[in-house]
Amino acid sequence: MQAILRLLEIIFSALALCISLSMGRIVRPWGIWCDFVWVFCIIVPLVLLVMEALKWNILLAAFLPNWADLCCGLTLLCTVMIISASISFGVVFVCLSCISLIFCLVFSLIATGIFLVDSIMQKMKCPKGYLSGLRGVLRTAEAFIACIILTAASDYFALLPWAPRPGGMICSVIVFFVCLLATVVIILLHLLKLLRCLVSFGLNLMELVFNILAALLYLLAVILWCVFGYRHYYYYRTHYLGHPYNCWKCAFADLNAVTVGAIFNLILYIVDLVMSIKAR
Repeated sequence: MQAILRLLEIIFSALALCISLSMGRIVRPWGIWCDFVWVFCIIVPLVLLVMEALKWNILLAAFLPNWADLCCGLTLLCTVMIISASISFGVVFVCLSCISLIFCLVFSLIATGIFLVDSIMQKMKCPKGYLSGLRGVLRTAEAFIACIILTAASDYFALLPWAPRPGGMICSVIVFFVCLLATVVIILLHLLKLLRCLVSFGLNLMELVFNILAALLYLLAVILWCVFGYRHYYYYRTHYLGHPYNCWKCAFADLNAVTVGAIFNLILYIVDLVMSIKAR
């Protein structure tokens, strides 16, 4: 049953990707994000399927603390990612007269349903591990939301290529990117036994310090983005309302997406900080 689900995940993700690529090059960041998600959702179940079929996962026991936890965590991540891709693709690109894009969305939604069933089945087995636990889910959510934030910010700048980028907005994007990299590193430190052994004596302290810095930096980034971003948007919309290359509603949606995502991630980092303090 598990192998069949993974095969279906690969097939329908690949169908969605093929239709998207056949429509020509998509240069908007949301299109790039969707293509990346479908590629990711092809590679992950394919690798897991091959590893388990050839029993290579047994060899990885020396490096990975829990294979079932890794599979469950990656499947949950794929589920959330392909949900975001399906929603963003449907909202940004699909129209009633675009038959090929409608089929692309349908295949993506089918893949989403299969991933959802797969993730529920794996979660019901309740594997004990970092990715299946609350701390791992928090870290994964922080990284995922940061990717959405960066995609929305890139799309906003792409929609207004002729408008200068305020320094405050650039600083916010740098904060989002740096915190994303640090979050991914922490996840890897928990997953890989060798790396975890090297920093095991100071991993909790490192996470505590990082959560404090991340919360403060995200608070600063939210303030800078709101102050400079909305002022930037309303200034250029007022002076360049008739600009032929603009979708002002799209730009405003991206602006709001970054704001909401950053506030949500700030809350997650604060929750993570509280949990880090209680764990000490």
